[in-house]
Amino acid sequence: MNASQRPSFLGVLPWPERQAIARALRTETVGGLVLLAAAVLALGWANSPWQGSFEQVRNAHFGISALGLDLSVEHWTADGLLTVFFLIAGIELKRELVAGELRTPATAVLPVVAAFGGMLVPAGVYLCVASAGGGSASGWAVPMATDIAFALAVLAVISTHLPSALRAFLLTLAVVDDLGAILVIAVFFTSSLNFYALGGAVSGLIVFWILQRQRVTGWWWYAPLGITIWALMYTSGVHATVAGVVMGLLLRTVRDTGEERSPASRTQYVLHPFSAGVAVPLFALFALFAAGVGVSATALSEVFTRPEPLGVVLGLTAGKAVGIFAGAYLAARFTRARLNPDLAWADVFGLAVLGGIGFTVALLIGELAFTGTPLGEEVKAAVLVASALSAAVAALLLRRRNRLYRQLCAAEDADSDGDGVPDIYQGARASGGGSR
Repeated sequence: MNASQRPSFLGVLPWPERQAIARALRTETVGGLVLLAAAVLALGWANSPWQGSFEQVRNAHFGISALGLDLSVEHWTADGLLTVFFLIAGIELKRELVAGELRTPATAVLPVVAAFGGMLVPAGVYLCVASAGGGSASGWAVPMATDIAFALAVLAVISTHLPSALRAFLLTLAVVDDLGAILVIAVFFTSSLNFYALGGAVSGLIVFWILQRQRVTGWWWYAPLGITIWALMYTSGVHATVAGVVMGLLLRTVRDTGEERSPASRTQYVLHPFSAGVAVPLFALFALFAAGVGVSATALSEVFTRPEPLGVVLGLTAGKAVGIFAGAYLAARFTRARLNPDLAWADVFGLAVLGGIGFTVALLIGELAFTGTPLGEEVKAAVLVASALSAAVAALLLRRRNRLYRQLCAAEDADSDGDGVPDIYQGARASGGGSR
């Protein structure tokens, strides 16, 4: 074998292999597994003898002088790379609203109301527990946030036959939830806002919208503009990922005559492998590594004995489940909003439990709420415990629903009584409380 034929160590993969990896990362299951693997790696690494070397990489600083930004690697990941994920989430939400499961207002409003219930009830649970135990009310916002990346990852790994409407419901709920949590950070945990930078970001978004309306194409227009909008949003004091969500919602999702793909579809196709394979796993690695370093055995032992961490655990596990499910049910019962006919209320309850995964934004709010106090470590431990419990219980509930829908699919051609309805269908309705 000559030198030109030898495989290079850590070199660039051949084009066919890169294409195969990109195709794999575009599937939700593979992306979810990569994210969960990064979480396990982070927590293991954080408690290993090699944690010091990782700390040095995480805290290394570099910047872009033209933008006046000098951030650590961790912050570039959390505020920069993660914006790509939120851009894709915004695109998916726009598609669902325009042509997907949420295209009717009556169906779209239900997950929005559920999201508000999923924010208000956990905050109320925390305040009740903290007040009853004589604890601090400062952490009321910690259990409000659902981690959209982890929740979608768990659903992707579990779901093989669950209705697509379930993912659309979770996506809408989680985006509204995260935007609400970011608004809380901006109002209650930000000392000041730079309104000039915020005005510049809004102006940039208006220009972005005009370019879309005028059918202007070419990445050389949108890439510099998007980076400028992101930098201004970050400088304003508002969480920079908001820029990604808004740009995703502004992208055109309907193809014009003669177009092979819409701008939103092209953007998602190009960026999805980077988001699933690099941005989100790196964010999970840094965020959970930081949490893992500070979580000691003592902190874990006090999660259920001190009012503040106990309020976080109960808020994320019980409060989220009750708030999301009750919000959706009451909206469907007393307003014109209605549950998607492809879903059952049992599906919504499993999704409500899944909403208790609060990793990243909850950790961020906890750090801001208890800066400089010993409670910060215990609250981080509480978020990790509650998120793990919610993921485990939701996995059990949704796997049961997934198995039921798989049986329905298998029975669609098995109509023994000749009435055109699979015999197992009535059983699914009875156990799920709704329609398929």
